[in-house]
Amino acid sequence: MDLGPYLMLATLEGLVMASVLALTAVGLSLVFGVMRVVNIAHGEFFMLGAVLAWVIAQTVGGHPALGFAVALVGAPLIVGAIAVAADMTILKRVSYDPERTIVATIGLLYIIQQMTLMGYGPEARPVEAPFNTRLALPWVEIADGRLALYWPWGLATTSYKLAVIGAGAAVLLGVWAMMARTRIGLVMRAVQADRDMATAFGIPVERVYAMVFGIGAALAALAAVLVVPISQAHYLMGADPLLLAFTVVIIGGLGSLPGTVVAAILIGLSDGIISVFFSPTLAKIIATLLVACVLVFRPQGLFGTRTA
Repeated sequence: MDLGPYLMLATLEGLVMASVLALTAVGLSLVFGVMRVVNIAHGEFFMLGAVLAWVIAQTVGGHPALGFAVALVGAPLIVGAIAVAADMTILKRVSYDPERTIVATIGLLYIIQQMTLMGYGPEARPVEAPFNTRLALPWVEIADGRLALYWPWGLATTSYKLAVIGAGAAVLLGVWAMMARTRIGLVMRAVQADRDMATAFGIPVERVYAMVFGIGAALAALAAVLVVPISQAHYLMGADPLLLAFTVVIIGGLGSLPGTVVAAILIGLSDGIISVFFSPTLAKIIATLLVACVLVFRPQGLFGTRTA
């Protein structure tokens, strides 16, 4: 059996996962990099984005593309606003202390999860994709000394999965441009470098923290909106994205956005390829072993900097 076409299919599946995982992990990395706090409730913001996408799509009705478009904008904004409110009412009151913040976000996790269960219910519900054309994938092989193009039977993907890959890349490029090219990014980097010096220069640090916490949650919600037509919205779906996001952030380096993206691609591709040819369980085992190796041999991560 020629493994080439199936390796290409597994790579595409891995890129879909990598795109969603990168958006989720970049939000988590951004919060840690600027605020120096670990947000345990990050997975619940992901879940909330998926649930709100279903609610918005059902409320808008009509063509699936209309409801999805409204959800794509509305769900991240709503989740971002909830995160800003949580920052101002909870994290600010514990003075962003790392230990107390962990406990506070654990409590926030259960609050969001149980309120979603009461309002949304325990059922898993799908959101219809705005478009989902099945696309046959071609493959090139050498026959009689010439290149021949053919379409292996069953080798196909969908237009929506390709759109998820493109959307993830576009949003990540936008996050990079915001951090590197805008005044908002400059302020965030200044707060990240030295909070006290930023305060001395008149930067409203607590407002910056609230904004960063909201942006991180909104990125997780956006990732959930993109993936929910492929999977389903469920009130317990936040655990896996949280664990995978932590895996990516640890491998890439805490607070390093380039490292987070590279690690997300590495984990996404390995998961897609190993899951297709072997089993999803083996993929998770290898990711866990990779985290262990990074923690032992390079604790600051692949792109992180060692602190004195």
